[in-house]
Amino acid sequence: MSHTIDKNFCSMPLVRLNGSYFGHDLIPRAGIIILYMVHTSEDERQIQKRNFRYVQIDAVGVSISNVATPFLPVFLTRLGATNFQVGLLTSMPGVTGLLLAIFVGRFLQTRKNIVPWYSLSRLLVILCFALTGILTLLIPSEYVILATLVIWAFATLPQTALAVAFSVVMNAVAGPEGRYALLSRRWTIFGLTGVVGTFIVTRVIDLISFPTNYAIMFLVLSLGGFLSFYFSRKIQVSDQVPPPSISKKGSWRENLQNYLALLKKYPAFVSFAWKRFVYYSALVLGLPIMPLYLVRDVGATDSQIGAVSMAMTLVMLVGYFVWPRVSRRRGGRFVLLATTFGMMLYPALAASTTQIELIIFFAGFAGFFQGGLDLVFFDELMKTVPAEYGATFVALAQSMQYISTIFAPLLGTWIAGHIGLDGALWFCAGFRLVGYLLFLKKDG
Repeated sequence: MSHTIDKNFCSMPLVRLNGSYFGHDLIPRAGIIILYMVHTSEDERQIQKRNFRYVQIDAVGVSISNVATPFLPVFLTRLGATNFQVGLLTSMPGVTGLLLAIFVGRFLQTRKNIVPWYSLSRLLVILCFALTGILTLLIPSEYVILATLVIWAFATLPQTALAVAFSVVMNAVAGPEGRYALLSRRWTIFGLTGVVGTFIVTRVIDLISFPTNYAIMFLVLSLGGFLSFYFSRKIQVSDQVPPPSISKKGSWRENLQNYLALLKKYPAFVSFAWKRFVYYSALVLGLPIMPLYLVRDVGATDSQIGAVSMAMTLVMLVGYFVWPRVSRRRGGRFVLLATTFGMMLYPALAASTTQIELIIFFAGFAGFFQGGLDLVFFDELMKTVPAEYGATFVALAQSMQYISTIFAPLLGTWIAGHIGLDGALWFCAGFRLVGYLLFLKKDG
């Protein structure tokens, strides 16, 4: 049998067989189509395998750089920054995201290929660590605080684009059935790298005087951004075709009417996004309360507080391994209800005791459910997002999350000031119960 490879037919390899082998003068056209489909399917599988690999290598680079993230507010504090200045680091991404997420989503929706925007946004955010380190070494110390805040104010712009592009790219790489597998591996890499990286940094950072030690740390860890950029740009996803209602221009009133009309067509998205908003608000409401409770009511030491965080992180990695298997056996809805119920219990259990050993145990308990909640929130949200409006709908959901990030912690501390820290934790548990009850009703 003789054959040749034709690379000009739709840019895909096609085997052309000699008809005499079959006892006919010509090969039936159906046979050619079948051969082409086989090669197309095989090529798609190879692209998906490469994409999975690139996403995990990207995770290695990002997680290396992210080791520097918790040290940034510590860096400002040691420089003498006020509480307000340190708080800006947390609040600026939320404010910028709330103002710009929908506009960024509209912009990304009209891009033919969103992967370069994902890669570039990630790199720009990580390079802000390098710029922080460089300016720390070059400018007088009295200007470092202001320079750092300006740098990270700029970083909120690519952070907003990254938050939208990440969900769209990961969903395109994973497909409808692979989201648990892809993200559980990615976030496991994040967790392991974070634990190992933090351990190394805490052992060597005191060997050099401040602030040179922090500058060097930021510069070295930012190198992970180039690893991320190189491999994330290799990800291949299908080109986007901008929908007419997004690509056409009009007044803000017309655009708003188009968005509202579009949302009415997808009630399942509206329902899940609203429930997710309520539950996520309940989660972040407790973020400032728990450390205050550990310090003021429990009297925990720094090492004990670190043990609480470590227990949650390590058991979360177990959750990333277990919950994808539970999802395959019992379905995503079971995971959603189980994890939201489990996370509801944590603040109540913590508020019921001042014994740090029990709180460390409860933190590990919560970490197991947190791992599943991270996965199922992403999976269930993307199930309701129409493929042709991916960036637009993700941006809308992200905007709701930014509202929670900005206002829920403030509400939490206000409540704690009136009913005490333990009372605020009980309130947090009740708020999560409301979110859980909302999830009991299936989305329309």
